[in-house]
Amino acid sequence: MKMRGILLGAAAVVCVLSAGAVTASVLQDAPRDARPVQDPIGDILRTTPSVPTETPPAGAPAPRSPVAVTPPPTVIIAEDAAVEEKAEQEVAAEKPVATKAIEQPDTPARRQRRTFAVIQAIDKVTAESMKFEVEVGGRPVRFNRNLIFAARACEVTTPDELTEDAIAYIDVSLQPRGQQASPRQIFRGWMFASSPSVSGIQNPYYDAWIVGCKN
Repeated sequence: MKMRGILLGAAAVVCVLSAGAVTASVLQDAPRDARPVQDPIGDILRTTPSVPTETPPAGAPAPRSPVAVTPPPTVIIAEDAAVEEKAEQEVAAEKPVATKAIEQPDTPARRQRRTFAVIQAIDKVTAESMKFEVEVGGRPVRFNRNLIFAARACEVTTPDELTEDAIAYIDVSLQPRGQQASPRQIFRGWMFASSPSVSGIQNPYYDAWIVGCKN
């Protein structure tokens, strides 16, 4: 009987210890309560007594009769002859200087015609790009098996013009190779090398502009 009692007591102690360990583990995993953060500066400010407001001083009573105010005397600054002469020189220096007009020739020079127009074309789908020449009034040139370019004129600006540029009159048609259908024109007009984004063709698949003119 004594041995049985000892075993039962030991078993009870083990059960109590196991229950305590489980309880401690559960308490560690559970969220803890929020605690306010210590703020010593805020505590000092909250405990500092408020400063009493100062009472503004009482103003002097207004006089019963109006008081006459004497304006200060006008001070006249004497200018000597040197100061006046300097002022006149500054005014004379500020006068606009007449600009000389640029002399224009009586008969403007004619633009120089060239034999070939240099075209830059790009396929927006395949990113294929090529720079090629088109003979003015000659055989049309096909790009990427679809676009056909024909040049009617290509000329460069004269030295007396403000902007150096190359201008070409281009016809652009669309006709896939091997098809018997008539070509469909997508552009006809002047192209300017100085402004390709303005004078280039407007097509969702192709883009082309003039680069220059040459012989």
